[in-house]
Amino acid sequence: MKDMLKNPMFTRQMIMDHYEYPRNHSLLDDGEYIEKHMDSESCIDDIKVQMIVKDNVIEDVRFDGIACTISTASTSIMSELLKGKSLDEAEIIVNEYNKMIFEDNYDEDILESAIVFSNVSKQANRIKCATIGWEAAQMIIDESRNKDE
Repeated sequence: MKDMLKNPMFTRQMIMDHYEYPRNHSLLDDGEYIEKHMDSESCIDDIKVQMIVKDNVIEDVRFDGIACTISTASTSIMSELLKGKSLDEAEIIVNEYNKMIFEDNYDEDILESAIVFSNVSKQANRIKCATIGWEAAQMIIDESRNKDE
């Protein structure tokens, strides 16, 4: 499966699938969600990311807004990867994703399907697009930890 995720045709198909049919793509008006609004100066990206965190576990991840293909697809994949994870597990995933995007050594196994964005680092103008949802997730993780302290 890992090799398939690096195949350019499969990568493109997966990114387009998550763009055309994004997972967890609607916001809920529920006070239990922590919500972060993110936007980009360099792209149309203007999204909100929501999470419910209970007992240090991410129970749900949602997002919505206007966003480019890379932003929508990466946030969709992120929402699937982080749901059900502890805050510690989620933070490891976010950190590994950022290592990959910024061309540092990373663990492919931890990133699962998110490795379809491994070539984003070669397009500097797409890095913000690929990380905007992930930045929101890290902010929510940090806020959830601060609430518990």
